Amino acid sequence: MSELEVKRGVSRSSDPVVAAQELFDAVYDAAAALTIFYCSPAYDLEALGAALKEKFGDVPLIGCTTAGEITPFGYVEGTLTGVSIIGAGFRAATVRVDDLSHFQIARGDDSVQRAFGELRKCGVVPSARDTFAFLLADGLSMQEEVLVSSISRNLGSIQLFGGSAGDGTRFGKTYMFHEGAFRTDCALLTVVHTEYPFEVFKTQHFVAASEKMVVTAADPARRIVTEINGQPAASEYARVMGMETEELTPFVFARHPVVVRVGGTTYVRSIQKVNDDGSLTFFCAIDDGIVLTVAKGVDMVQNLADAFESVRRHLGPPTLVLGCDCILRRLEIEELGLNVEISELMTKNGVVGFATYGEQYNAMHVNQTFTGVAIGAKRDAA
Repeated sequence: MSELEVKRGVSRSSDPVVAAQELFDAVYDAAAALTIFYCSPAYDLEALGAALKEKFGDVPLIGCTTAGEITPFGYVEGTLTGVSIIGAGFRAATVRVDDLSHFQIARGDDSVQRAFGELRKCGVVPSARDTFAFLLADGLSMQEEVLVSSISRNLGSIQLFGGSAGDGTRFGKTYMFHEGAFRTDCALLTVVHTEYPFEVFKTQHFVAASEKMVVTAADPARRIVTEINGQPAASEYARVMGMETEELTPFVFARHPVVVRVGGTTYVRSIQKVNDDGSLTFFCAIDDGIVLTVAKGVDMVQNLADAFESVRRHLGPPTLVLGCDCILRRLEIEELGLNVEISELMTKNGVVGFATYGEQYNAMHVNQTFTGVAIGAKRDAA
């Protein structure tokens, strides 16, 4: 049984040319099936993109901007980090979905078929047993729900995970990198066929409490809730939390999200901000009539440790975990002083990833969730 070969790296340099060189030195391999990077939005992206294109040449290279980077040394901000996956046991096909703000269902169908077609050219046939999908999307497009739904239905039983690109805490513009350049208003679908065991998984450290609220007026397309329980959304949410509207901050939203139940599974729905008119903007679409349940947090460190332990029971120690972790989890980690503990868990389990503006898990766009794929040792040749 041979081991998966990966190369990880990180540059803390703020100079885009130096950062690109340091990442190249750490992760470049001409035989790489896929190289992924995550970068701080503070970089001069035009200069960084040009330097990466020059260094990596024709090696398949994708990436995005972040709200924090998960490096080989744990959680850091202001860096360029990445990983290369090498070996004949890996085949990857990446398809870009442009003009995401005007996305139509048929384009999701087409994207999956194009990716499948590229893999078939390599002589492999995708199936749930040996294939997973990885989705990066513009984190400000507000199109993730329809995008992931249309892609997932065409993947069939093949599992999907991913994250929405970030822009720190500025929420200005997010970027994907594909075919040698940074691009916005797009998504990248990568379908991976592998001879290595893997597990797509998610975890969240919130469970439903007893207090329920009903959305009585909303604008799902803009992810805005104007009324809860027939009252202005922000003031009613604050009342349920035992607070005043003026006390609602990003940290309060990070600590006190709501959850919805879909198909017997609980998913977190996180609030981004209070608007001037007293409405609430969410990180996910919320429709009229949805029943929201107040969430209560459990120990984030133990919850994440349990998730990795479950992976280890199935795969053994993971050689690589590609991880997508919500920005609100990142804010909570900082506020509660958990960076050392969380970073140690990430490092121990070989995580490379980023803090997102939302996560993708199969057919759902979710919040305040860690989702990813853990990849273990190569299967026996037999």
